[in-house]
Amino acid sequence: MTLSPHDRPRGPRRPALVALLGALVALLAATLLTAPAAAAADTKAPAAPRAALTEITGFGANPSNLQMYLYVPDSVTANPAIVVAVHYCTGSGPAMYNGTEYAQLADKYGFVVVYPSVTRSSKCFDVASPQALTRGGGSDPVGIKSMVDWTVRTYDADTDRIFATGISSGAMMTNVLLGVYPDVFAAGAAFAGVPFACFATTNGSEWNSDCANGTIIRTPQAWGDLVRGAYPGYTGSRPRMQLWHGTTDDVLRYPNFGEEIKQWTNVHGVAQTPAATDSPQTDWTRTRYGGTGDRAPVEAISLQGTGHNLYAWGMAERVLTFFGLNGSGPAPQPPAGPCKVAVTTNAWSTGLTASVTVTNTGTTAVNGWRLGFTLPSGQAVTNGWGATYSPASGAVTATNATYNAAIAPGASVSIGYQATHTGNSAAPTAYTLNGTACTTG
Repeated sequence: MTLSPHDRPRGPRRPALVALLGALVALLAATLLTAPAAAAADTKAPAAPRAALTEITGFGANPSNLQMYLYVPDSVTANPAIVVAVHYCTGSGPAMYNGTEYAQLADKYGFVVVYPSVTRSSKCFDVASPQALTRGGGSDPVGIKSMVDWTVRTYDADTDRIFATGISSGAMMTNVLLGVYPDVFAAGAAFAGVPFACFATTNGSEWNSDCANGTIIRTPQAWGDLVRGAYPGYTGSRPRMQLWHGTTDDVLRYPNFGEEIKQWTNVHGVAQTPAATDSPQTDWTRTRYGGTGDRAPVEAISLQGTGHNLYAWGMAERVLTFFGLNGSGPAPQPPAGPCKVAVTTNAWSTGLTASVTVTNTGTTAVNGWRLGFTLPSGQAVTNGWGATYSPASGAVTATNATYNAAIAPGASVSIGYQATHTGNSAAPTAYTLNGTACTTG
């Protein structure tokens, strides 16, 4: 409606209008002054409802269009652990939620569960493409990493207690996640899977029959190199791995179990001879490598007479024991500086020799070792003794010889190498033994 000149306010109404406008201006000013503080405080994504499976969208980079489902218990702890539970082919995040007991165990122990879900028609995870097998290369691992990052931000989750577990295709993805993101995951548990990169293809196919049939056999070193090649230059600690497989598996055949053991013992630099063997249940054989307790570097459970569908209610509790999530606190960390390295070099115009002494300063024996260090720019190893050196330059790993694999507490081994240089003949400044930093001097 348009007002005529005779209808417009005038005279005594003007002071009231001015007062009203002044009050509105004051209210607007107060709102503007307080709004930035409220916005600054809201830096996290909205939390999901408690005790209900909830789909999360907009969680971050997601090149293969995965879906993210989340379960947060009413009893979620401060700085909770995260368990990523990865489904099988033809499955989904909700199917994994309904078919396993991780949500119920989350209610009991207070951790958060992430359930990735495939949207491609096969409902299988990509564990075969070059993109999936390279850190940050794209495909499913990037999306799952984004899910983890979103959960860490939203719930202030403990980044030292992030774990992955999966069945079949999810078990293969568990191997992949631990390979491409060793700095993210503390441990994994794979039910009826295959080694990292065993399913690799270059023609776009999701299936590798040779691997599925158990006919791809490699040396431990070759399997380990595939994992190390997924994140070149990484010298930090590696995730522990728990492996499960049935002897009569006719989908991903049983030889894959032995190849996984070869791979992850090599990655951890521990002996392939079990440190402990037992039978926690009828027709089960459990072997532990690099340690005898519940949190050994590698644990493998073989189920006699069991096929591909081996997962059964109750196994998840054993997974949590391996992860260290069903005790009174987080898994114990290795003691700081369990090793000491002393090095001397003798250089000439274009070459040098280095003599390295590695001392076990811990309280338990080292059975199988890998010494990691980075050569200064321009140096390249030409030969060595006491260990196998690979690669020749950059981030190098020296792997024990057969005769010096064991280092008792307080004992030492001596190794060395010859290298060329282009002017910088200095020794490396930092070393790791089986992924743990050593002191130098």
